[in-house]
Amino acid sequence: MAGNFLSELDRRVLVCDGAMGTSIYARPLTVDGDYCGCENCTDILVRTRPDVIQEIHEEFLAAGADCVETDTFGANQLVLGEFDLTPETYSLNKMAAEIARAACDRHSTKDKPRFVLGSMGPGTKLLTLGNTSWDIMLGSYAEQARGLIDGGVDAVIIETCQDLLQVKCAINSVVDALGQRGKTPADIPILVSV
Repeated sequence: MAGNFLSELDRRVLVCDGAMGTSIYARPLTVDGDYCGCENCTDILVRTRPDVIQEIHEEFLAAGADCVETDTFGANQLVLGEFDLTPETYSLNKMAAEIARAACDRHSTKDKPRFVLGSMGPGTKLLTLGNTSWDIMLGSYAEQARGLIDGGVDAVIIETCQDLLQVKCAINSVVDALGQRGKTPADIPILVSV
């Protein structure tokens, strides 16, 4: 599918979805029930409310988006650790990719394929500020990337970045995870938004 993503990108402009966070916060969800007490951890919703996440993806696809980003902006080990969810890093990312993949498959046609972008946000700790180490961040992102890859993303997007060292670490983690799966960025491209 990634070759299809790159060839489609060569052919035309691909439109990405809108903001997942504000779409989630517009829903009447409860902290105790839907978020399992993990206030502001929208990533947990892929486990507790996959119906809501898929509905959001499908709304963007129905509006004409070519790509949807997984609900994994903060789903790396460092951020999930703040909610005692570190052991769920891989599974939450895999589930999120599968939910987005199901939505894209439902809306794809031969003339208008739809694509899943695995979202990897900047997290809450920056290397340049000394909040964490390279090795810890690399491992955190690598576990996230493995889940996204195994869940079926077409590309990975390292997004909303302001720390170039964090970007470098995230890219290296994705390349490492791809290599562990016998893949390269030619198979699953890496995008960055700064």
